[in-house]
Amino acid sequence: MTFIKSRLTASMFAMMSISFWGVSFVSTKAVLGKLDPYSLLVIRFGIGAIFLLLLLLLQRHRLFVSIKYIPHLVVLGIVGVFVHQLLQATALLTIDASSAGWLISISPIFTVILSILFLHEKISFSKGIGMVLAILGVLLVTTARNGQSFQITLNLGFLLMILSTLNWAVYSVLLKSLKIPYPPIVITFYMSLCGLILTTPFLFRNRGWEALSLLTKSEWAHLLFLGVFVSGVAYWYWAKALEVLEAVKVSMFLYLEPIATLIAAVLLLQEKIFLLSVAGGIIIIIGVIIVNGQLVPMLLRFFKKKRL
Repeated sequence: MTFIKSRLTASMFAMMSISFWGVSFVSTKAVLGKLDPYSLLVIRFGIGAIFLLLLLLLQRHRLFVSIKYIPHLVVLGIVGVFVHQLLQATALLTIDASSAGWLISISPIFTVILSILFLHEKISFSKGIGMVLAILGVLLVTTARNGQSFQITLNLGFLLMILSTLNWAVYSVLLKSLKIPYPPIVITFYMSLCGLILTTPFLFRNRGWEALSLLTKSEWAHLLFLGVFVSGVAYWYWAKALEVLEAVKVSMFLYLEPIATLIAAVLLLQEKIFLLSVAGGIIIIIGVIIVNGQLVPMLLRFFKKKRL
């Protein structure tokens, strides 16, 4: 009973992480009207770094890391935090939050491609079919939004968002191969700190602090959410879920992230729901599941329950 309860708790942690990450596109979109992407990231990284530092002190984690792993942390901070978040924030200047949520779900496809190229993993026929489906889904999501025309409207925002998914795949492969021997929360803190250091000069260049007085209470709430819950709590809960559940099972929750983004975009930003985008998003998720070899086991479990 205790084992089942712990696994249920871990699943709830993973679900909350995905919910926070899904809503992050909406919160970012909400404040980009007042703040430029660099100023937004400085404040977000600053809030996140302070929160994670307090969390580390409360949990009495050691902050000291060997100088041997400093270059590893810097590379991860640049790729996984600075470049990744900058690409997404810039993309959201020209695309809606729900489209960003759908597009980010193709990241596992790039992870598989990188694994084939650099880890010499083989690609099966089913994985090839899954990749084709995911690409088809991306084309549907990026199609003209009037529901009638099928002319592709790949603007800079869509391209940057797709590039961010490739960037996240690179980061995932790096994180796995580097094998830094420290708790995830310690690694996340130093990555956020790296992002803060890298973006601070741009804050002074753009005089980003001048826009802070223009922010409403609602926009400040979005910033606090991005710093505390997205950059802090989500990574913490994700690590807690991985302590109990297998990595493959935890990764399954990633497929729900676009759903969280879509719901939040409709409720908070009053974005319209386009059936073509929803259809494309569903196709993307199906393609990703096939690539990860999880569709057949899911169907077998489904039909087994039907028989019972």
